[in-house]
Amino acid sequence: MIRINLIAAEKQAKKKPAALQSGQKMVIGCSAILVAALALISWRFLSLSRESAKLDADISAAQQETARLRSIIAQVQQFEQRKAQLQQRVSLIEQLRKSQTGPVHMLDQVSRALPQMLWLTELKESASDVQIDGRCTSPIAVSEFVSNLEASGYFKRSIEILSTQVESAAGTNVELIKFSIKATFQTPDAKPAGPAAAARPRTGG
Repeated sequence: MIRINLIAAEKQAKKKPAALQSGQKMVIGCSAILVAALALISWRFLSLSRESAKLDADISAAQQETARLRSIIAQVQQFEQRKAQLQQRVSLIEQLRKSQTGPVHMLDQVSRALPQMLWLTELKESASDVQIDGRCTSPIAVSEFVSNLEASGYFKRSIEILSTQVESAAGTNVELIKFSIKATFQTPDAKPAGPAAAARPRTGG
């Protein structure tokens, strides 16, 4: 008579699903860990990619700003150079204008200071000093000429009379006074008014 131990078989059958469930749990756990690791790596990669892209954008913007500032600096340097050149030109023009204004005013004031019956034969200029030679018909004319020059404000006081000499006009019996005076030209802050201004408009005959 053959006996079959069904209870032992049932026990073995019951043991196999438990072992299978434990292995499945382990596989599922490992899979979950792997998925989480992959997700973390992916997130980190994307985060680093975004940071890298942002840094690249910032670097590009900084380079563009640097190029823009260099262009502005170059323009400012060119402007400063042009400004310096213009200032030099203006200074040169002012110097030339001043150097031209002096003789013009001097000749104008000498012409205005000439009294009647007095004329000039020579005018020598050395820096601000000027020697004026001329002739007149009366000693009073020389004094008046000197007074007019001093009153103009364009000549320093006192004007020096270097010489006066009586001579006869060629071919006539008319006596003339040959004179020479020395004056120092200056530019006054303001032109004088009053009697001095009234004395200047007279011109020589």
